This record gives sequence, C-alpha cells and structure tokens, in this order.
Amino acid sequence: MATLSILIPVHNEERTLADVLDAGEARPEVGELVIVDDASTDATAAILASREFRVPTQLFRHEVNRGKGAALRTAIAAATGDVALVQDADLEYDPADYPALLEPFERRGVQVVYGTRTFSSHTAYSFWFVIGNRLVNLWNNLLFNSYLSDLETGYKVMPVELWRSLDLQSDGFEIEPEITAKLLRRGIRPYEVPISYAARSREEGKKLTWQDGVRALWMLTRLRAEKRR
Repeated sequence: MATLSILIPVHNEERTLADVLDAGEARPEVGELVIVDDASTDATAAILASREFRVPTQLFRHEVNRGKGAALRTAIAAATGDVALVQDADLEYDPADYPALLEPFERRGVQVVYGTRTFSSHTAYSFWFVIGNRLVNLWNNLLFNSYLSDLETGYKVMPVELWRSLDLQSDGFEIEPEITAKLLRRGIRPYEVPISYAARSREEGKKLTWQDGVRALWMLTRLRAEKRR
C-alpha cells in the first residue's frame, strides 16, 4: 500500500490549524505530515511547537513570507511518501474526502487526481469569486484542449516523484495553474472527483484576490506559448 504524505502550507492560520491537524491525523490513510510555516506572525508557530503529533511529522519554517507556492515546493522536496496530497490549513477542505481522492488511483491510467468544487449553496463566498474561477478554467481548457472544471482546487494528489518532476517555480498562488499547465503539456489529464468545500469570506481570512486570477491567466498563457517554441 502506498504511503500518503500530506503537504500543509501554512500562513497565519491560528484559528483553524489545530482542527485541520486533528482531522488529518485521524485519517488512517495518512502516513506523514509535512508542514511548512510560511513566516506566520500569529500563534501558528507556537501551536506547532507545542503540539504532540500522532503521526510522523516534518516541520519547516520560512523566516520570510514567500507565498503558498514556495511553501508547497519546500514540502514537496521533503516528502518521503509515495503519494502526496496538498491540504490547506484553513478548513475550507475536509480531510474526510481523502478516501474519495485516493480511490481513483486503483483505476488504470490515473496518475493525478483533483478534488473539484461545485460552488453551490454555502460553498462560494461571492459571485465574482466563482465567475473568476470559471474564467480561469475556460481559458485553460481553450489553451490546452482539455475539459477541467476546477484547476484552482487546493486538493491535488499525485505520486511524489511526479510532483518533483514538474520542476515548479512559482512562489504565490499561481502555483495552481503552473501545476495544471505542466501536467497538460505532458498529456497527463487529472481525474476529477467531487469534494466538500466551505469557502471563507474575506473577513474570515480569504487570501485570494482578483490579481491572483490575472496572474493565473498569464501563467497559463505563458506556459502554453512555451510549448509552441
């Protein structure tokens, strides 16, 4: 049975961090946690330092805030499992979905799994957030002749060696379109499964902005153009 590493980038998530870790450690599928504190200025570091972990755990801290992408790259480099799953520390994504995310790997030809959000009912915090997400997906599908519904999802799962082979470079949230574009350029189509999702509001700490949407469009365009050279 493949060992599952959970990659957890963290920045100022003192309100939800302990709950996310509790939920993750309770999952029997989890073999390892790799946590990267991206220079948090709240109580995140203290929570991690005082916690008694129940599964093997690696802790890292960036002394300067570098962004989600940089934190994720640190975690990918350190992971010791066979398969790695990204878990944001804000409780928007539920570790109870781990079995659904792992099940497709039992099927022939599945290399990557994305957990996709429906953005119905309470799962979207604003109209413009949903429209922006759909625009990014539409642009990606036009560029790469694909049909993905949620490339910006935080739940992405693939073998650790595949993670590393992507040679990711982004420091910020543009890491999400970079991952997808580099997979599609190789002809790897992520397998999508529905997940539960509870979006935060801006007041609750939502960090994505419209500028991140623009950066995502540019990242997809740049990586698609590079393929044509």
